[in-house]
Amino acid sequence: QVQLVESGGGLVQTGGSLRLSCVLSGGTFSNYAMAWFRQAPGEQREFVTTISGGGSFTSYADSMKGRFTISRDNGRSTVYLQMSSLEPDDTAVYYCAARDGRNYRTRKSDYNYWGQGTQVTVSS
Repeated sequence: QVQLVESGGGLVQTGGSLRLSCVLSGGTFSNYAMAWFRQAPGEQREFVTTISGGGSFTSYADSMKGRFTISRDNGRSTVYLQMSSLEPDDTAVYYCAARDGRNYRTRKSDYNYWGQGTQVTVSS
């Protein structure tokens, strides 16, 4: 019954910014560590960033560190991905994910619930 609904994707020029949102329903949001993954055309789904249930701990893939910021608003059951300095290589479908546990993880297999994905396209 846990569901994740993503929004905020779109088309942006190189160097631009976007903020993705993902709302969780059907559970107590603070009980779930959250993460973002992405999948580019022809590639495997890869880890982007994760945040612990209370929001105190985060982790980023090296290529995203310094450009992307994950945050969460437990009062709104929402996790965000703020993306800046976007590059064409960031073009992908971005997925939010939740796991049954407050500790963050970086593996796809550690996540129990997935959003439908939202397309981010960065034009050069």
